[in-house]
Amino acid sequence: MARTQVRMISMDTYLRPYFYRLEIDLAVLLDLEEMCQGPGLSAPLIGSSPQPARVGSVYKENPSHLVKTKCGLSKSCPDNFFAFKISSGAANVVGPSMCFEGQTIMSPVKNNVGRGLNIALVNGTTGKVMTQKYFDMYSGDANLLVKFLKEIPEGMLVLVASYDDPGTKMNDEIRKLFSNLGSTYAKQLGFRDSWVFLGARDLSSKSPFEEFLKNNPDTNKYDGWPELLELEGCVPQKVH
Repeated sequence: MARTQVRMISMDTYLRPYFYRLEIDLAVLLDLEEMCQGPGLSAPLIGSSPQPARVGSVYKENPSHLVKTKCGLSKSCPDNFFAFKISSGAANVVGPSMCFEGQTIMSPVKNNVGRGLNIALVNGTTGKVMTQKYFDMYSGDANLLVKFLKEIPEGMLVLVASYDDPGTKMNDEIRKLFSNLGSTYAKQLGFRDSWVFLGARDLSSKSPFEEFLKNNPDTNKYDGWPELLELEGCVPQKVH
């Protein structure tokens, strides 16, 4: 499983990811689902911890004291920041999951994820989840995704996770729409690639929250798919 590096960064600085191997275990994802249950962009961003930690826990000043954090981040987000965690699907077996401010908003357990691109819209000021949808990018109608992306209101955070195949139905219009939300890798997205992304309609530069792995038979972790990706951190509340 791939995770992002944790550090304080500026809006125009990209997170430097590192990857470590972890066998996919559905029980782990179910633990994440249970742990997550709970209640634009103009400030510095905070990523996740550089040291792998047990899901849902973080060491504070006293190393013997474990404290549960929103979405299982390895450090708590400061005031006026929202905690999030996005996991892509694992091959075509385990679906993706999304957690925002301690609330699981999409997951296999909630039965609201599907093949292709899974997308959630969150109000960047209030943190309220506005909608969740998935779009079949293998045999579905790409025009439905185009319409959805064009109608995203101002001030929305956009959370995206791939599952199975996010790229077969991709076209230049869809790539441009995702690029306008701050994506760097949408222009490369293809058949069975892994992709997780958090962007915004009114983002002035490229989002620092994005991970991408190309489907490559020489490097794939699974037979026909790259490994699961995980993206987590703290995104600033949009203040008017």
